[in-house]
Amino acid sequence: MLHAFTAGTRGLARMGQETPMAPGSQIAHALWIDLYRPLDSQIAAVEGLGIEVPTLADMEEIEISNRLYREDGSDFMTVVVPGQTPDGRHISGPVTFILTPARLVTVRHHAPRSFETYPERADRSTAGCTSPERIFLGLIEEIVARQADLLEGIGRGLDSVSVHVLGDASPDELQHALGEVGRQGELLGRIRLALLTLERALSFYDQTLATHPQGKDLHTIIKGQIRDIGSLAVHGDFLSSRVSLSVDATLGMINLAQNTTVRIVSVVAALFMPPTLIASMYGMNFAVMPELDKPWGYPFAIGLMIASALGTWAFFKWKDWL
Repeated sequence: MLHAFTAGTRGLARMGQETPMAPGSQIAHALWIDLYRPLDSQIAAVEGLGIEVPTLADMEEIEISNRLYREDGSDFMTVVVPGQTPDGRHISGPVTFILTPARLVTVRHHAPRSFETYPERADRSTAGCTSPERIFLGLIEEIVARQADLLEGIGRGLDSVSVHVLGDASPDELQHALGEVGRQGELLGRIRLALLTLERALSFYDQTLATHPQGKDLHTIIKGQIRDIGSLAVHGDFLSSRVSLSVDATLGMINLAQNTTVRIVSVVAALFMPPTLIASMYGMNFAVMPELDKPWGYPFAIGLMIASALGTWAFFKWKDWL
């Protein structure tokens, strides 16, 4: 899909439909072109403007020289941002920002939430939306704000898990809590990766502003965004320690529940040990066993086994093991 935007009376106004457009159409006047899982015809339309669109394989390269570089006066910056695939799976995927003097082009193959919310409130961002550079910084600000929201959601999720784990949770609830902590930890890892790549991209772009007419103003905005990213990174470290604590607490409660079960089984086994010993003694095939000739021999053996079991039970109660 291809989305083309220009500055509107409020936020960014969509210029075209989600259909292929020819190089001579209205996308030539767009300030922001967003390519989401683009078709070959849509890629050709953008390349007709003199912009080389990277493939997904190029975007997934982990070499920093392939993610952040300047070519023919355009800045290519690739970051990794959490989002959803068309089938609803949550992943971290690459997003490439191609910043030219005339427009911003973004290329992505998954759907970060920020790309849906930014156009309507682009004019309320710190940078505004009057130029490609400001749209780029405004979109980065929206992405960073989204990561902050996700971190707050992780905090609330861990709070809920702690309440259940430290309360009277059943084994099934503890198992569910452990899975929930794992999911929150996985999301936290994706957020921390996003913050790292965003900080790298901003630092790279900041170095290219020396000759830019608005370099001083943009540098101030970038500096503030990097400071925000640093604060979120510290918050992420705090939540990471909370995830570890929640995992330890959940596993500890599971172990306590298992120990209770094992203790009950051990006590039951201990109660049957003395009667089993007595039954084994009277089951031996010795020639002389006085009780075998007596009519009270069988009731005596049964009573002795019951008394031994009751004595063992009373001893356990006295020791407060039951």
